Amino acid sequence: MEAHGWITIITVAGAAALLVATRIAADLVMIGAVALLMTVGVLTPREALAGMANEATATVGVLFLVAAALRATGGMEIVTRSVLGCPKSVTGAQARLMLPVTALSALLNNTPIVAMMLPVVSDWAKKHGLSVSKLLLPLSYAAILGGTCTLIGTSTNLVVHGLLVERRPELAMGLFDLAWVGVPCAALGIAYVLLASRRLLPDRRPVMSTLQDPREYTVEMLVEPGSPLVGSTIEQAGLRHLRGMYLMEIHRGGDVLPAVSSEERLHAGDRAVFVGVVDSVVDLQRIRGLAPATDQVFKLDQPRSERCLVEAVVSDTCPLLGRTIREGRFRSAYNAAVIAVARNGERVRKKIGDIELRAGDTLLLEAPPSFVRQHRDSRDFFLVSAVEDSAPPRHDKAWTSIAILAAMVAAAGTGLLSMLNAALLAAGLLLATRCISAASARRSVDWQVLLVTAAAFGVSRALEKTGASAWVAGTLTGSCGSSPWAALAAVYAVTMVFNAFMSNNAAAALMFPIAFATAESLGVSTMPFAVAVMVAGSNDFATPIGYQTNLMVYGPGGYRFTDYLRLGGPLNLLVGAVAVGLIPLIWPFRP
Repeated sequence: MEAHGWITIITVAGAAALLVATRIAADLVMIGAVALLMTVGVLTPREALAGMANEATATVGVLFLVAAALRATGGMEIVTRSVLGCPKSVTGAQARLMLPVTALSALLNNTPIVAMMLPVVSDWAKKHGLSVSKLLLPLSYAAILGGTCTLIGTSTNLVVHGLLVERRPELAMGLFDLAWVGVPCAALGIAYVLLASRRLLPDRRPVMSTLQDPREYTVEMLVEPGSPLVGSTIEQAGLRHLRGMYLMEIHRGGDVLPAVSSEERLHAGDRAVFVGVVDSVVDLQRIRGLAPATDQVFKLDQPRSERCLVEAVVSDTCPLLGRTIREGRFRSAYNAAVIAVARNGERVRKKIGDIELRAGDTLLLEAPPSFVRQHRDSRDFFLVSAVEDSAPPRHDKAWTSIAILAAMVAAAGTGLLSMLNAALLAAGLLLATRCISAASARRSVDWQVLLVTAAAFGVSRALEKTGASAWVAGTLTGSCGSSPWAALAAVYAVTMVFNAFMSNNAAAALMFPIAFATAESLGVSTMPFAVAVMVAGSNDFATPIGYQTNLMVYGPGGYRFTDYLRLGGPLNLLVGAVAVGLIPLIWPFRP
């Protein structure tokens, strides 16, 4: 192996060490590795940047937009309530999540499934007070395990199958042939995650869940006529265990229902009074069938989907001091509607219009984004700040976005269109039907995920180009002697190790010729070795860079490299042991 091969090995090892031992962002580490390899002449600029033009990278980027549109229309909330339900524990939540995702990933490519489910699971965890770090890695693992169950579950299976049929057409596999190995691996893998994740996964929560926010708002929400919440109990509607907020009472006609029971059923026109922090008010806005009780929000000029929530602290020079919000005609004066008022920790029990403004009151407003620019330096307010990600959902577009999603899945799942083509058409339709604005679409892309993915292709190309990967693979597999079992285990192990540090397709494509040659040299069937490369190339649980879905949950889950090693390392060994044990029983070594 020449000098460039050793430089590549040292660079990859150094990148892995930085990811394991430091908290440097994964995208910076991977881009740095590619930059170094390009500087020393291992990679050309075209090779270094090829990952940005890769179809898988582009598909994931477009799917961020599709997922954002579902969230913006409230379609996410419909999906969450109908599929995931209301778990009673973290283990129950993991089971509710992993089982359907595993089944779906067997029939569709697992990467877009995780891209679609990421915001759904994040909102679901937030709503039920669960740590998102306990759910996102199981989501990725479920998608990976499901992809191993069929020939179309992951692109790696198709790549290896294509290489196999090219050499031995008579060994072509059926759609569900892999299930003999994939289903047992998936079942044991899910059982392991449910049992082990309680101790091996971190419990990392956002700051708001551990620190008390002093600004507690009292906000009234109206149960709209025709709402899907009408007839549901408080528990079924998801209004009992809200993060950072509780239901104080319900006003129904002329009656007040205090200390509302979980079994109390909601009626059309109910005015539910909640007490909580601002992030929880944002969550309330996303619940389909609830609307702010004040009618002022419907009298503003801009459509609700183009507004946001703003916090503004009333100054001692505000002209409305000493007057009620209604008397001061707040909406007309500022083109903003007051949703709630916080006052030094005390509860303001009056209706919004009857609250008399005082200096120091913190107002939660629904207003156009221009409100912040116009009043940031105004003498009427001490402080004005927009609440992040607080645009009210367009519930009237929820079923439109779900229909577009279903059409995208159907077109890609039946092979009518490629996943990228289907996703691009879906994104265009979502923009055309105004399910999401162009500005929101641009903000929806998680560039860290895309940059790490693109950089991984550059590193993989360097390993292949310099012969570093072939040298390592040949050295490891050449020490197995004449035992087909030992050779099979070695092929699986080397593919698994390579998969941890390069793209799964690259690892599988690199190892297949070595596996094929190993089988021929031993005079045994090629099938066990081909299936071993498929399974090992489709499964990596021990590193964030070994599989695309692991990368996708890295940032949103707040994970560190060691979290993958701790939970995923034993899972890699478990799945490997099951696969190596079963494969020769299903596809014997005899030629």
